[in-house]
Amino acid sequence: MIRLYLVDDHQIMREGLRVLLQAWNYKVVGETADTTEALAAIQRLNPDVLLLDLQLEGRSGLELLANMHRHNVATRCEVLTMSAQPRMVAEALRMGALGYVLKGSPGRELANAIEAAAVGRRYLGSNVAELAVQSFTQGDDEDPISSLSPRERQTIAMVVRGMSSAEIGRQLHLSPKTVATYRSRLMAKLGVSDVPALVRQAIRHKLVDTDLP
Repeated sequence: MIRLYLVDDHQIMREGLRVLLQAWNYKVVGETADTTEALAAIQRLNPDVLLLDLQLEGRSGLELLANMHRHNVATRCEVLTMSAQPRMVAEALRMGALGYVLKGSPGRELANAIEAAAVGRRYLGSNVAELAVQSFTQGDDEDPISSLSPRERQTIAMVVRGMSSAEIGRQLHLSPKTVATYRSRLMAKLGVSDVPALVRQAIRHKLVDTDLP
């Protein structure tokens, strides 16, 4: 029996998935919305397959993928997300995910993806293969920041200047948790897994004026 671990920040989604997966004779050994908790649990429980959402409240699922790689975690990962951005598909695959399925796809696709991941085979959902091709055919000059909101642009400028979530929150009159959510969205939209990579992307695409103090 294939053993699964679920990471999704919507409890109702996790509950529904658990019922569905158990009906398909899979064993769900754990679940969480928190990437730090997930890493510790995956190392302890050693599930066969991780089902991972990339858009988590306050964090990015890519961070968990990066940490799993850093700690040589053997569990295979299948991304299950709403994010249909070519850059996200490419980054998830580059960081070790064996497959990518969009939420809203037929249940059979998810089952096929789990079966493939369990034996180390790659699987892309029916609408994802084209996204993967797009990600590899886009030129280097493709602008990855065109979808950023004004508040996200404001946040990334402060991150580049080394400000903490608490400092950014005080200046923008937001809670640190809200700032962390903006930062997570930035990472997801730019296809990066940590703050240093976020800063490099911002500088590369001239999103901030690095000459300012």
